[in-house]
Amino acid sequence: MQFDDNANLDTSEVQDVRGSRIPGGKATIGGGLAGLLALFMGLFFGVGPENLGLTSGNDEPSATSSSAAQVQESCKTGQDANSKEDCRMVAVVNSVQDFWRQEFPRRGARYSDAQTVFFTNRVGTACGQASSAVGPFYCPGDRKVYLDLGFFDELRTKFGSSGGPFAQAYVVAHEYGHHIQNQMGTLQRSQDGRTGENSNAVKVELQADCYAGVWARQATTTRDPQTGRPLITELTDADIKDGLDAAAAVGDDRIQERFQGRVTPESWTHGSAQQRQQWFYQGFRSGDMAQCNTFR
Repeated sequence: MQFDDNANLDTSEVQDVRGSRIPGGKATIGGGLAGLLALFMGLFFGVGPENLGLTSGNDEPSATSSSAAQVQESCKTGQDANSKEDCRMVAVVNSVQDFWRQEFPRRGARYSDAQTVFFTNRVGTACGQASSAVGPFYCPGDRKVYLDLGFFDELRTKFGSSGGPFAQAYVVAHEYGHHIQNQMGTLQRSQDGRTGENSNAVKVELQADCYAGVWARQATTTRDPQTGRPLITELTDADIKDGLDAAAAVGDDRIQERFQGRVTPESWTHGSAQQRQQWFYQGFRSGDMAQCNTFR
């Protein structure tokens, strides 16, 4: 995956609170059984931590005061994105949102922007406080994506993904898929409390995978509104393979087998490795969000 070296990155789409202290004491996701559940469930790329039942609903957001100071200093151009991980994530956020801003009007709708928050260890959100154990997530309460960049090392070392820049981009695009669902009114279908391979929770996650694939299909043709050129200049077959590999690595069956030694489909919340690959590729092959109806 390559970015246009001369492109200007929009760091206003990212809040960088790495290293900030979180008021209100420790996060409610901790050790013991709660921490184990967070590890098993949160690292499947879910929506906000309130769905784990492990957070306080009265916590005030603490990330809103940041002005992305760290990334503003170091992430200015596509050349920075090609050489620095956090700048690459800024560029991916820019590309994903450029695509959806252009796609929604084609469907008679208006896209509402969502910021991504970079944090370390723990963060306060409108959905409550969360630790890094939850993994990347989207909070519908404040319409933000939350990401501890250290997760990408765990994706490779703990979950067996081949890694690579596009595996990281897939994670971000998946979370923005939840933002799309929130705007379209489908995200709440996952909140009926049911689990299992045919549950709404799984269908919501697979649809977010499909939306990530739709963006990937269009990424190299989506033009930066400032330059008139695509921000992402190249996606190779190897990049897409890395994305598919990451999708498989976080399949419910793969994670259950790795961490508990057995597969229990009745407790699935995100879908099998095969399903996640299938729906990501469905979006990538078609490039059409209308082909992402996992509820049909």
